[in-house]
Amino acid sequence: QVQLVESGGGLVQAGGSLRLSCAASGRTFRTYTMGWFRQAPGKEREFVAAISWSGGRTYYADSVKGRFTISRDNAKNTVFLQMNSLKPEDTAVYYCARDRRPIRVPVITTPAEFDYWGQGTQVTVSS
Repeated sequence: QVQLVESGGGLVQAGGSLRLSCAASGRTFRTYTMGWFRQAPGKEREFVAAISWSGGRTYYADSVKGRFTISRDNAKNTVFLQMNSLKPEDTAVYYCARDRRPIRVPVITTPAEFDYWGQGTQVTVSS
């Protein structure tokens, strides 16, 4: 059983920064693409960023491109999301998730293709 635990959320003013972390259990972390998603009240869960199992490829939603950076440390079973220049519309619960297939090419961004999810961490950006 894989467990994902997010941390790092909080309240920040517009223009500020936060760094989210997602710690994963299990010895196969390094063979799976990891993704970050978010869900705002009344809205569907949406893709934010993903990183390939090796860390060599990253993908971003257009809404966060240039402001957010996803990275991973396979030695520590952890994936990160550095969020800069935050906007009120970034307010949401942020979730990390693991691809359901190992060493998949290309990197996928569809929520249905991720099988393990964390409990989420709240990010609130005030104007």
